[in-house]
Amino acid sequence: MIDRVIWMVLDSAGIGELPDAAEYGDEGSNTIGNIAKAVGGLNLPNMEKLGLGHIDGVEEIKKSSLIDGCYGRFAELSKGKDTTTGHWEMSGIVLEQAFPTYPKGFPQDVIKAYEELIGTKVIGNKPASGTAILDELGEEHMETGYPIVYTSADSVFQIAAHEEIIPLEKLYEICEKARELLKGEHAVARVIARPFLGSLGSFTRTPNRRDFSLMPIYETVLDKLKEKAINVMAVGKIEDIFCGQGITEAVHTKDNMDGVDKTLEYIKSDKKGLIFTNLVDFDMKWGHRNDYKAYGEGLEAFDKRLGEILEQMKDSDILFITADHGCDPTTPSTDHSREYVPFLAYGSSLKKNVNLGTRKTFADMGQTIAEIFELEPIRNGESFLEEIIG
Repeated sequence: MIDRVIWMVLDSAGIGELPDAAEYGDEGSNTIGNIAKAVGGLNLPNMEKLGLGHIDGVEEIKKSSLIDGCYGRFAELSKGKDTTTGHWEMSGIVLEQAFPTYPKGFPQDVIKAYEELIGTKVIGNKPASGTAILDELGEEHMETGYPIVYTSADSVFQIAAHEEIIPLEKLYEICEKARELLKGEHAVARVIARPFLGSLGSFTRTPNRRDFSLMPIYETVLDKLKEKAINVMAVGKIEDIFCGQGITEAVHTKDNMDGVDKTLEYIKSDKKGLIFTNLVDFDMKWGHRNDYKAYGEGLEAFDKRLGEILEQMKDSDILFITADHGCDPTTPSTDHSREYVPFLAYGSSLKKNVNLGTRKTFADMGQTIAEIFELEPIRNGESFLEEIIG
């Protein structure tokens, strides 16, 4: 009997380029594998024991001789390589057309309309690294009070503001106005509030980031769970990614370890249903900054905490660990990469050492969760429950 699924997304922890990676400029990307190579190996005993090293195409991770989990790799069927696309596909939405991106910045008519909406000018309006844009424009922002608008290779409209210049509530308000504006052909996947503190040379982004995503375009497994009065407990930015749709309760987090702590609190509770966690530091702090050393340390830190999660799990729990895309910090690019994502599953009710091979869509995860909770099937994906259930 399974009455709870703990679903953890290691944001950006891809495991190798997809066949169409060249179309996205991502040939050679392999986030976990290239990090392991760059640092001389990773110490991930808990994930190794669940089968990480035995996933198809994984070569840089140790192959444990005793495997307690089920494992595989998942291809992204949707067009794109961003957070929203990845999470939506896991939950059942496959996008036939990628969200719009702006390699030359946003059109002037969009910027002008936005400035009129918020009653002030903006500065920036170009693709940039989140830390580099602060070094470049942070001082001007503090002198003028103008918010910094920038984007990346992903479908995002990001607004950076110093918390002492534009208070958080005001920043969130102007983000909501951007979200209302960006529709139709300019319906970016996410508007992101990027608050920061400090002074020139020492600007630092704060944990008060918020994502303002598009509403999911059709029903997901989260909606089906909620309709059946089954708890959907969101940890980290999950609530933002789905605009609260299909979520019954949510907690936001400061960093990865806080995300693990909040997940453990839910595990220790008696609440049944789905615990859905995103650990964003891999992507936000290390992937986008090409800090492969810190990324590797972050993977090892999570693996240690994974031991606590495994210890606290009840016999009626199962654990899914996956990612939403890649963000290889060893390549020149600081953007997401089009990669396969790893999948690990563990639970007392599951078989051991089951290789799920290569699955053609992330949506297989959501379809399996639908079957676990005896819901009507979601629109996309094939369940693999029969392959893993003991």
